[in-house]
Amino acid sequence: MTDTPRTAADMPLPGGEFSLFITRLSFQGLLACGVLENPVTQEKQTNQPMATALIKDLEMLQAKTSGNLDPDEEAHLAKVVGDLRAVYDRVFAGAAGS
Repeated sequence: MTDTPRTAADMPLPGGEFSLFITRLSFQGLLACGVLENPVTQEKQTNQPMATALIKDLEMLQAKTSGNLDPDEEAHLAKVVGDLRAVYDRVFAGAAGS
């Protein structure tokens, strides 16, 4: 056994859980809306086309999975879509194409 500290890169990324997948997409949406700092650039930047695409993707998932999710998953997805839409509207209010 070594005393070398482990880093995040040493840890496997979890996957295969619907709610975690939706949360990851929501973080991408918040990054695109400029709410969260980009961990690479350490800056908050907006990207309206990316934010729009992520919201549309989440809405598509909501429509395609309707009736197929357990109540917690359905509620989580609905909350993420609603919250991200509200942030988008606040950030890009008055922007062309919003």
